[in-house]
Amino acid sequence: MRRRTLLLSMSAAAAGGLAVKAGQASAAERTVLSSVKNSTLVARTVTPYVPQAGQSPGAVRTVARHNFSFARDGRALPTEVWYPVGPGPYPVVLFSHGLHAQPDDYAELLAGWALAGFVVAAPRYPHTATGTSRFNAYDLVNQPEDASEVLTQIVARNTSGSGPLRGRLDTARLAAAGHSGGGITTAGLFSAHRDQRLKAGILVSGTDFLGTPFTGPPAAMLMVHGRQDTSVRYDAARTVYEAIPWSRAMLSVTEGGHQISGAPLTTVSAAFLRWSLYGGRPGLEAAAAQGSVATLDNELAAAALSAGSTS
Repeated sequence: MRRRTLLLSMSAAAAGGLAVKAGQASAAERTVLSSVKNSTLVARTVTPYVPQAGQSPGAVRTVARHNFSFARDGRALPTEVWYPVGPGPYPVVLFSHGLHAQPDDYAELLAGWALAGFVVAAPRYPHTATGTSRFNAYDLVNQPEDASEVLTQIVARNTSGSGPLRGRLDTARLAAAGHSGGGITTAGLFSAHRDQRLKAGILVSGTDFLGTPFTGPPAAMLMVHGRQDTSVRYDAARTVYEAIPWSRAMLSVTEGGHQISGAPLTTVSAAFLRWSLYGGRPGLEAAAAQGSVATLDNELAAAALSAGSTS
């Protein structure tokens, strides 16, 4: 394990907070938010994840955006896709927004990933997005299945229709990421609703999903969390991190709150995605060495070494 000092700039935006009223929600529904204070997951030893070796696509100068109208069982899932302007094929990252948020709130991060050579699909969830007429924080319980359906629809566009994604996707290299409630959604994709197509996950200011342990084949996981987060306590996130049973890393922002953004986050997460989907050297420490003050826990090295490379 290695630690290094770095700086992550903090956004002043309020989107994605988890302060909600219980209202008439059942105990079962409230469970999806119970782990924002304390997670019940148990620490587990690391089983190395070994990436599928390949040549990752390079950075591009231009990205484009396209909107898709997806749905699952009557749940509308309009999805914004940022994609590199180039021949590809490019890996896919499914991104989930936080409560009272929307994909555009994360445009800087998502466009940054697209510039780095990733297709990013960001659905707008029907009952947790900003401006929805029927907001319900506990609808998070349905979002992992929504996310998997969106991923299925995006992958299908590689071989169907005449849209901008046709023939440009590397459908064997898929990842998921999310912030706040979207981080909980992402955790669900690696636990209660495991999507075995996913090779990597990123939880920004997130926690576990329904207290369900991570399961399925090994995957690489990155957590990013502010030590001063009052929406999802750092101690809860730390418990989740230690319960990840596969190759893992965690950026702990010393003065960070619930909102985290800026170039360091983009470059660190892009380096993580590039390694987890294509192998080589993880490179997180080099990407993270932009100023101060945070720590990097890096337990990706074991997998890198088992694959014949160094961290």
